[in-house]
Amino acid sequence: MAKDSNVNPSTGDQAFTRNTDRGTVAEATYAGALSFMRRRYTRDLTGADVAIMGVPFDLAVSSRSGTRHGPRAVRAASSQIAWSAPWPWKDDPFEQLSVIDYGDCQFDSGYPANVPNEIADEARAVLASDTALLSIGGDHFITYPLLKAHAEKHGPLSLIQFDAHTDTWADDEGRIDHGTMLWHAAREGLVDPKRSVQIGIRTHNPEPLGFNIIDAIEVHQTGPQAVAEKVKQIVGDTKTYLTFDIDALEPASAPGTGTPVIGGLSPYQAQEALRNLVGINVVGMDVVEVAPAYDVGEITALAAATIANDLLCLHAAARAQHG
Repeated sequence: MAKDSNVNPSTGDQAFTRNTDRGTVAEATYAGALSFMRRRYTRDLTGADVAIMGVPFDLAVSSRSGTRHGPRAVRAASSQIAWSAPWPWKDDPFEQLSVIDYGDCQFDSGYPANVPNEIADEARAVLASDTALLSIGGDHFITYPLLKAHAEKHGPLSLIQFDAHTDTWADDEGRIDHGTMLWHAAREGLVDPKRSVQIGIRTHNPEPLGFNIIDAIEVHQTGPQAVAEKVKQIVGDTKTYLTFDIDALEPASAPGTGTPVIGGLSPYQAQEALRNLVGINVVGMDVVEVAPAYDVGEITALAAATIANDLLCLHAAARAQHG
């Protein structure tokens, strides 16, 4: 376990007491302030490489609501894994990156039409400081305003999406829905479907809009290493946004979500695919659709926290390779 002389584990509450944004130090998993992975809570982006931002929004769901409680649940679950570097990654992302918990995006849900711009504005404020963003939802609609902010900074992006659904169903302009946001994103040029991949899909959609699809059956038949190689060929070295809908996982491993679909990926398959994606140029990330009210023993929240930590590892590798 990495030790940092600037962090005193005996003080506890490292979300407030740590004096450095690097390093991994153990703190009681059952106690303390529940920031993501015990990172420091701050809105000061000076020197920060990555900001963790919760987006507690769930007004766009088509089935069971409750993902507004997702960021809190994922932060709490992360305390179970924050004591050590992530296995089996070679490097600890918190030794490589300065990571802070930026808290939650603020918006007035009483004016839902304004929320997309409020999320995008919050993301723009973070990205303007050259700090990367790992967002925790919230329903999957939040990816749309987050993509807007990232595309403004980086240009049209490749998208890697782990999901049970394509989220490209046609919609009316300006409508808010967690199953149509990528229809809007593709039409607006925020992402390039030809250089994008959707992994784990197991629902019908007559119009995939040119996105490359690796459905759940292909994942099961070919394995996560083969999936990762195919993704790398499609994405290449383009700037990439990675979004992970927790319903990509089999509901037996992640029941706490609004629209579960059986036949999904195992946690091992998802993690092994991510580990084999080292080398892609990840510039933005999110993990979405955790609905704690439907969870069992916090296993969905734990899966989401672990996946989010894997995304930090991917971004650290991308930063080392691509700058």
